[in-house]
Amino acid sequence: MTSTLADTSRSAARKPIDWWRWSGRVFLLFLLIFTVLPMAWMVLTSLKSQFAAMQYPPQWWPAEPTLENYRKLLDPSNSVGHEFLQYFWNSLYVSVATTILGVVVAVPAAYAFSRFRFPGRTFLFFAVLVRNMFPAVVFLMPLFLLMRRLGLVGTHTSLILTYLTFGLPLSIWLLKGFYDNIPIQLEQAARIDGATRFQAFYMIVLPLSSPGIIATSIFSFIGAWNEYVYAVTFLNNKDKLTLPVGIQRYFTEFATDWPGLMAATFLMSVPVVVLFLVLQKYFVRALTEGAVKS
Repeated sequence: MTSTLADTSRSAARKPIDWWRWSGRVFLLFLLIFTVLPMAWMVLTSLKSQFAAMQYPPQWWPAEPTLENYRKLLDPSNSVGHEFLQYFWNSLYVSVATTILGVVVAVPAAYAFSRFRFPGRTFLFFAVLVRNMFPAVVFLMPLFLLMRRLGLVGTHTSLILTYLTFGLPLSIWLLKGFYDNIPIQLEQAARIDGATRFQAFYMIVLPLSSPGIIATSIFSFIGAWNEYVYAVTFLNNKDKLTLPVGIQRYFTEFATDWPGLMAATFLMSVPVVVLFLVLQKYFVRALTEGAVKS
């Protein structure tokens, strides 16, 4: 018995180091630093004055941190705060409208691809995904001409329709994979009990697919919230600008308000970060359960 324990302890002592695992940990640590470092610099710069931000050599921690930049941005009584809050609400309106419309269209479309069998189903499903093969800028001029013909240039409607077009393929693909993993026997049991197909979908399938719908909503919201190219092309009225376009006004011909720009950028990232932190468990569940099977 004693010799067996001794042999076990010696074998444990001779266990080789798992270099792959440690290499993965070091790599993940590097990625974490690479991600957090710019954000930390952004926050610290937003707490500096204009003079301190231009100091050389630069200082990581401001000697006299101040919240003046945030106060100006969140105070609607001054011009800077009024413009920032206007851009913020414009972005919020466009992103929320895009998200709601995207979910309303993607949910029945994905359900139809998952449950119904019709001629050309596979071809049509992959045809929906073809758009993702091309960069968004390829469609810039055709969509601009289309929106001008419809009289929508300079309106938020043009952005909502554009973002809806770009977000739907991924939304449909994610939700279809999620519906494929929901047993059809649950709907059949509800139909046997007297429910219509819509009632079975509304009472059985829709609640079970809520993680996939939430993940799709996050994707749609982030895509619309951060988009710049189409917003700067379609919007020509200062009062209609969204945040990605509006904050470029901090860049002027002679000087750049770096602390104000960093504060505006940080405030712009807050809704996305909060949204993801609150709904991350649904997001991860949707990716692991819904996107595996297609």
